[in-house]
Amino acid sequence: MSSLGFVMLCHTALHRAAQVARHWAERDCPVVIHVDRQVKRSRYDDFRRELADLENVRFTKRLRCEWGTWSLVQASQSAAELLLAEFPGVRHVYLASGSCLPLRPVDELQAYLAARPMTDFIESVTIRDVDWTVGGLNDERFKLRFPFSWKRHRFLFDTYVDLQRRVGYRRQLPDGVVPHLGSQWWCLTRQTLTAILQDPRRRELERFFSLVWIPDESYYQTLVRNYARTIESRSLTLSKFDFQGKPHVFYDDHLHLLRRSDCFVARKIWPKANRLYNTFLTDDAAISRMAEPAPGKIDRVFSRALERRTRGRPGLYMHSRFPNPDWENGKTAASYSVFHGFNDLFLDFEGWLSRRLGTVVHGNIFDPRRARFAGDAPTYAGGLSSSATMRDYNPEHFLTSMIWNTRGERQSFMFGPRDSQKIGAFLAADSNAQISVITGAWAVQLYLSNRNFADIRQEAALLQRREVEFVNTLRHVKSRADIRIWTLAEFIEEPMENLQSILDATEGANALRLTEAPRMADLSGFAAFLQSLKNQGMNPMTVGDFPQEGHAHRPPADRNRPYLVN
Repeated sequence: MSSLGFVMLCHTALHRAAQVARHWAERDCPVVIHVDRQVKRSRYDDFRRELADLENVRFTKRLRCEWGTWSLVQASQSAAELLLAEFPGVRHVYLASGSCLPLRPVDELQAYLAARPMTDFIESVTIRDVDWTVGGLNDERFKLRFPFSWKRHRFLFDTYVDLQRRVGYRRQLPDGVVPHLGSQWWCLTRQTLTAILQDPRRRELERFFSLVWIPDESYYQTLVRNYARTIESRSLTLSKFDFQGKPHVFYDDHLHLLRRSDCFVARKIWPKANRLYNTFLTDDAAISRMAEPAPGKIDRVFSRALERRTRGRPGLYMHSRFPNPDWENGKTAASYSVFHGFNDLFLDFEGWLSRRLGTVVHGNIFDPRRARFAGDAPTYAGGLSSSATMRDYNPEHFLTSMIWNTRGERQSFMFGPRDSQKIGAFLAADSNAQISVITGAWAVQLYLSNRNFADIRQEAALLQRREVEFVNTLRHVKSRADIRIWTLAEFIEEPMENLQSILDATEGANALRLTEAPRMADLSGFAAFLQSLKNQGMNPMTVGDFPQEGHAHRPPADRNRPYLVN
């Protein structure tokens, strides 16, 4: 006669529950089954007929069960009482659900328990040490009353909890009760289980726990502390939960993962996981390992899955995962560089930078007319269109798509006050952005434009106002980008050193000294142009303190250093 018996709580996928019950019963393990009263009578009758040929299978009185209520404890109590009464040889009782699946041969589980005849396997942790409860109700689940169903009567549930908090209501714990929590799937010795079920104070304890929230996670877990000789605070059933407290479902492609766990039973199994049921409900793999159950072996896999589920991949946005603002796992997928004002000051700066970095360098991709991709291409990686209308519909995700589609290759592009400015706040908040700014460089192109001075003055005022707003955005306390800002006057004092500092930050320890200089625009007469703007009432303050006599180079201290060609 077997020393191990099973209690099964079933409510769905009864054909799978029948397979598992038969597997255990045919290996001399008695099984008592409770079927939720919400299951249709016809399905219940078919279920019973399917197992009618097994003499060691029993069915207990059906109760209407609902998650988070006392009914689940009642179902396990009645089934356990029937099992203990009808099968006196049972020394351990294993609680399982209809969606459970044995992962190791029954003989191994029996031998494992026989070697530990007085050990109860049940997760039982004091409420002050629990950090995995989801929903905020930890000690309050014992101190408040919960007569309403959380699923069916959410409004009444929340309102009654709030009322009790407001009036300061607290329930008195019964004598000798120290609240504990844990998984509802346990394996208890006959001695401990009968002590709980035959406790003289059972009615008093049931009145208390019937109003506890989710009592199947606390009733046995608390009372076992009063009777057990040896407790192993863990479950022999592998069950994993996501960040919302919902159980993970195992599918066919989890086969190798389940084998690695060395656990005896797993839940929750997808009913259509034919490969799992066909693999584990046989004796073909009955090679005795006597390995200790080790769900920790696969915890790392679940941790990675949880992180991927909650945080996603950096910079990836798609229809199945579109995070709320500031909930992203990084706004973009990789580092990139933004050069503000550089192609105003230097001629063919994009070509020079591309040769220096060995990567693609774009023009002004936020140009109001169209995105200036490298080579003036109409489309770029991933089918991104250069259309300004499409880009400006959502400029942030235009940029994130470009960075995602070119992972592994650093992207660089130009930016300036003539461009669409909607992207400014996003750039400042992105830790992947390296932003280099020469303020006032817009004045160089106006100086070289040969237009009516009244039009130049009006445009200069507009460009400077936009630039000031962008710089203020970059200097905001919430900015996370790597930002370098020079005025035009400051930059041209030491242009090569400033360019070298940018490249050092981009290339890191592998950065080499500059051997080729970008060609600077001719600034002869530029000081007089700035003075004319001032005389007309427009102060180009972002240019900086530009010398009145014009720009003159300092003699190089090191003759081997590259020089700038005007």
